[in-house]
Amino acid sequence: MDDEVVQRVFQEGGRDYFQQQPSTSTSTSSSSSILQSLPLHVSFDHGYYLLVKSIQELREKKEGLVTVGIGGPSGSGKTSLAEKVASVIGCTVIPMENYRGGTDEGTDLDSIDFDALIRNLEDLTEGKDTKIPVFDFHQKKRVGSKAIKSAMSGVVIVDGTYALHAKLRSLLDIRVAVVGGVHFSLLSKVRYDIGDSCSLDYLIDSIFPLFRKHIEPDLHHAQIRINNSFVSSFREAIYKLKCRSESPDGQSTFFLKDEAQTDNFIEMYLRPPSANEEARINDWIKVRQSGIRYYLSLGDQRIVDKNFIIRPKAEFEVGRMTLGGLLALGYNVVVSYKRASTSVNIGSLSLSLETIDTLGETFLVLRGTDRKTVGAEALRMGITGQWLTKSYLEKILERKGVPRLNTPPLVSATSVSHNQEKDIAAPKPIRTTPNLVYQLEDLAQPWTRSPTKSKMEPVLPTWHFASSDRSHGGSVGSSAFRDTMKLAPMPDSYDLDRGLLLAVQGIQFLLENKSVPVIVGIGGPSGSGKTSLAHKMANIVGCEVVSLESYFRPEQVKDFKYDDFNSLDLPLLSKNIGDIKHGRKTKIPVFNLETGSRSCFKELEISEDCGVIIFEGVYALHPEIRKSLDLWIAVVGGVHSHLISRVQRDKSRVGCFMSQNEIMMTVFPIFQQHIEPHLVHAHLKIRNDFDPVLSPESSLFVLKSNKQVAYQDILNILDSVKFCSSVQNFIDIYLRLPGTPANGHIAESDCVRVRICEGRFALLIREPIREGNFIIQPKVDFDISISTVSGLLNLGYQAVAYIEASALIYQDGKILIEVDHLQDAPSPYLQIKGVNKEAVAAAGSALKLDGSYTTKSYLQIILERLPLVERSYSGIHTHQAARLQELVESIQSQGGSTPSESSQSREVSPMDGIIEDMQCRIRRLERWHTINTVLWTFLMSALIGYSLYQRKRQ
Repeated sequence: MDDEVVQRVFQEGGRDYFQQQPSTSTSTSSSSSILQSLPLHVSFDHGYYLLVKSIQELREKKEGLVTVGIGGPSGSGKTSLAEKVASVIGCTVIPMENYRGGTDEGTDLDSIDFDALIRNLEDLTEGKDTKIPVFDFHQKKRVGSKAIKSAMSGVVIVDGTYALHAKLRSLLDIRVAVVGGVHFSLLSKVRYDIGDSCSLDYLIDSIFPLFRKHIEPDLHHAQIRINNSFVSSFREAIYKLKCRSESPDGQSTFFLKDEAQTDNFIEMYLRPPSANEEARINDWIKVRQSGIRYYLSLGDQRIVDKNFIIRPKAEFEVGRMTLGGLLALGYNVVVSYKRASTSVNIGSLSLSLETIDTLGETFLVLRGTDRKTVGAEALRMGITGQWLTKSYLEKILERKGVPRLNTPPLVSATSVSHNQEKDIAAPKPIRTTPNLVYQLEDLAQPWTRSPTKSKMEPVLPTWHFASSDRSHGGSVGSSAFRDTMKLAPMPDSYDLDRGLLLAVQGIQFLLENKSVPVIVGIGGPSGSGKTSLAHKMANIVGCEVVSLESYFRPEQVKDFKYDDFNSLDLPLLSKNIGDIKHGRKTKIPVFNLETGSRSCFKELEISEDCGVIIFEGVYALHPEIRKSLDLWIAVVGGVHSHLISRVQRDKSRVGCFMSQNEIMMTVFPIFQQHIEPHLVHAHLKIRNDFDPVLSPESSLFVLKSNKQVAYQDILNILDSVKFCSSVQNFIDIYLRLPGTPANGHIAESDCVRVRICEGRFALLIREPIREGNFIIQPKVDFDISISTVSGLLNLGYQAVAYIEASALIYQDGKILIEVDHLQDAPSPYLQIKGVNKEAVAAAGSALKLDGSYTTKSYLQIILERLPLVERSYSGIHTHQAARLQELVESIQSQGGSTPSESSQSREVSPMDGIIEDMQCRIRRLERWHTINTVLWTFLMSALIGYSLYQRKRQ
């Protein structure tokens, strides 16, 4: 996708490799592209994709080690980026934290042993084995070393705040800067708390005193510059059950194991300087000290549902001077306590005994990333007792009260040591006098800084009813009250992370103020992410999700009318919702998408304990449906937006500009007419910025081989309890826009791939990364209507190839094995797919496939088998052309245009291309004319002003 961008990633000076190459015309032409560079400001997902592709290209063009430096402030996401790249490339990551000098005196920069790091990098560059130090933060010293084999380290990533320091830059081939993340979030939080009394520079110097002097200057030397927009997210939430441990010895058998880990923490809560005594604890900043490391989280970010405490992964490490800077800005430590923890891992869960010295109590805590797994493990272990949902902070405040302003904090029983007092002392800022600015939002800030005030993270609003008059609705539990009280819509649209939090809070608000059940509807176009959102919400609140696809009418589906509202069995849906509202059991249909018919009905009852159900689908917010729902949520973006952007990009590559609105009207005609008008009425509007192609979160690891494998061997490596199988027959059509730059052959990345499977159409997003034997591809495909495919054809896309195949699919929830029988291939191909790279590799080894893997796409395989004399320009068999033309005409006839109309449009396509090109030229001329007019007006005004000034002086 971004090959031309990757070619511009590298700058001269990266280890002087390319300066050593011969200056012949051949070598210049082959390597000149890699020397061309422009500063790249990209998102985290895009930066990850570019970095992986850049490492692969550089590794092919040079011999020896490829070195990468990833630098940025604490909490920006550089470590996450290094880990995600390492999971794909299989490289060595060297954390700079291991090069601390063994003392916490001075600044962080002074404590880094650059000489040892340089020696290690030079050894690896010269092909020598080396040993890197290992630092223990609890013992505050180096505890040993770790050997790194040069032969195993084709790529080395240096990860650290000062990874782009001048002492290291000459040793790095690729330099990456990461800013944003929770680093920006803290700055935005502080700016919100203290107002406009201080400039942004002064705040940075106070909270991150080393940033502007020692970190920010190095970031400008990066070739890839990433702005990480990550915020604390419930998409990867932690579920926790907590109870008192009356006799900790009773569970001692769990904690006497060798792998039990003991930790001691000091946890502090800081109150903002502008807060009053009644301020919510959500406005406080939490700081956790572990040895010489400090971790910070913004407020008490959690959701309590039933017995579960649900928290986001919202903690990040800061320097020891950040706490002192917050105190210098007026924050007060209002609560402080010590927490001693002994924990063991039980599979994917963690079991801990935690003692709080201020409370003098011990608690048993079970944590995990899946709600059902945590609950089931608690039952299996026989943990009984009253579950507690209050935080330690809330229990301390209940016992001792909220400290009044300007009073000493509630400290732990153990006195603070001298070293700890020194750690939290306020630092001397680089700038000692505040620079007062009254309009911060009008100042343009560097890319390395926090967003301007106008782009600060919004303060999430709270839910309320559109009418607070309860005098006419009867009792709270009555149906009259439910029909009268309606939620007031949120004033703005939100990203997926904040939208998920607001959606759960909205459910909790309805549960507290209206009787159960709470019925939620999530609507949006295909591929927007509504199904993923529904299941994440269900995992948090523990409820059922019902897809509107279950209500398809078989007779409508057979005519490809999936996006037609009339394809839904509305009477049955209304009956089911009515039964749920009145607390009755109901039977919802189960629709088999492969056969296009209803297979059975299943019984559904909403219990008082849960009280929530979610309906999701394209038409979930249709007036006939939403009138029976309590909470309306609209989701837009996702893969839906990706296809529009893809078409716009393809059009611009052939010299034609089309607005997104024009593309949407053609590709998604049903959306603007029949879906979008309902979404504007939603109580909560969510923008899904997820990119299915670039995001490492959606990676699927694939191994492909044409080696024959016995059916019994496949059964032996899959879990027999969770094993299931299916058969699919599909046709893949490759659509390509004429005029797209190519080297005389068809590349899959230049095509839009549409799959026809069991009468349904799906868009396959495939722009994979190939690394070793693995194909790392997105795991996201989404259904589209036949009108979308017809719209692509009407925009000028042509069907250039197709593949017909049948697939036997075997899976157990962790590994999927697909045996594909291609029509024009002599033997089947086997694919092993999974989200865990090691598990996929182990499955391939168990099937004895090592040495037989290929990373070629099926399109490449088919094209390579064709004799040159039988290839047309489109790259398919001549005898297949008729079949492909038949498919295209069938799609166009059922998608809204007749074959004669489409053939007529193809006959006049050259004239259409000329007209489109002229229109593009006219638009460019109009823009240039506008710019010239503005510049000329400005110049003339300046000349007139200057002449008047000279005349006045004379």
